[in-house]
Amino acid sequence: MAAGMLRKVIHGGSGKRQREKTEKNVLDFSASTNPFPPDIKWNCDPFLLENYPDDNYTLLKELIADTFHRKPEEIGVGNGSIELIRVCCNVVLSKNGTYFTENPTFGEYAFSAELAGGKPVYRMRDADLLFICNPNNPTGFLRSLDEMRIILDERQKDGGVLCADEAFIELSDPSQSLIADRSDYLIVLRSLTKCFSVPGIRFGYCIGNPDLIEKIEATRLPWTVNAYAEAFALEAFRYYDELAESRRLIAQERSFLSASLSALGLYCEPSSVNFILVKTGSDVRTLCEKLEKRNILVRDCTSFGLPKSIRVAIRTRDENQCLLEALQSCLR
Repeated sequence: MAAGMLRKVIHGGSGKRQREKTEKNVLDFSASTNPFPPDIKWNCDPFLLENYPDDNYTLLKELIADTFHRKPEEIGVGNGSIELIRVCCNVVLSKNGTYFTENPTFGEYAFSAELAGGKPVYRMRDADLLFICNPNNPTGFLRSLDEMRIILDERQKDGGVLCADEAFIELSDPSQSLIADRSDYLIVLRSLTKCFSVPGIRFGYCIGNPDLIEKIEATRLPWTVNAYAEAFALEAFRYYDELAESRRLIAQERSFLSASLSALGLYCEPSSVNFILVKTGSDVRTLCEKLEKRNILVRDCTSFGLPKSIRVAIRTRDENQCLLEALQSCLR
């Protein structure tokens, strides 16, 4: 990728920008966060700002390790999982190293790999670094644990690293996670942003072989997890088991929203998570613009190579009803 051709990856979650532009309330279906997060009793203590964070994040890693029955030296942390994707690419991909991503999937994998000098290949087995988003963004497709273990076994034979991005799995089916598997060739990425609905915090973590984690920790910038993010994460993990209720409510609302969208003549990809990929049958730019004028944002999936699709987050029943009413009007 030539330096002059670099373009930032397009993401959803533009509600803040839209609110600032219009000075109106916005319903943001472009950001896929938990609509039913645990109610965490936590306040930002200004005292936290008087000291640098512990760059080893000792207490936080111990808590994460205890949550997943791992060791603290198997835990890495970062300013959101995107930072860890970037760092992982820098650690794993030497000059002319190779990477593989599915299509369609989260754009940061290919972008980060190419920033690190990586070259794309078109077979998993040829890649030094393989990214699998599970459940996948934007399709919502969840691979089974058995299938992920087959892929990991192949990685171990080929000598390449599997980076399993499980940013959404806690809102889907965590029993299909690789987080309990130990391998020299595996990194599992997680994020608090999605499951606790705190995109402003920017906190992600990874679990893997201690030697690989040590390299990731050495490569990331110091203190990338700020004191407020660290404090929130320490509290959030004490509520981790409450995400089971979030999953139950999301599944219930996903069923309602999928059926209602289908009744409007739209095709919904089967989803296991808190968003739905919706095929409209025509270019979605005009539809997105019409919805935006009604202060409703959906994810235009053109940047995923899907110009006739939108991705909509699962939100509360009242909010989902607002989306459906707006779509019914805009599709006429």
